[in-house]
Amino acid sequence: MSKLHKVCKVSELPEGQVHTFEVEEKIVGVYHQQGKYFAIDDFCPHMGASLSGGHVEEGTVTCPWHAWRFRLCDGAWADNPRLKVGCYNVSVVDDEILIMTVKIAWQYHRKG
Repeated sequence: MSKLHKVCKVSELPEGQVHTFEVEEKIVGVYHQQGKYFAIDDFCPHMGASLSGGHVEEGTVTCPWHAWRFRLCDGAWADNPRLKVGCYNVSVVDDEILIMTVKIAWQYHRKG
């Protein structure tokens, strides 16, 4: 079942910024880019770096450790879209940024 979580006020996340929040025991990065809000898991599946510490450009965030790039819109790895970090719906209601905890993308797990 999905649940909405208030994470912050719109005024607390200026354009071009990212903040992390603990949501249901996960760390989620919430990004404000090009007038839109995006939320993805903050944990890079490669080596565990915090994605929120990476560079954001053209709708992707680059992992600060090994330069893996993930799309903010769906959490997909730019080099192999089958691998994804969790991605969440974001909405704004009454000046509050809300995250829905049902993921809209799931990680791809390799067998072996």
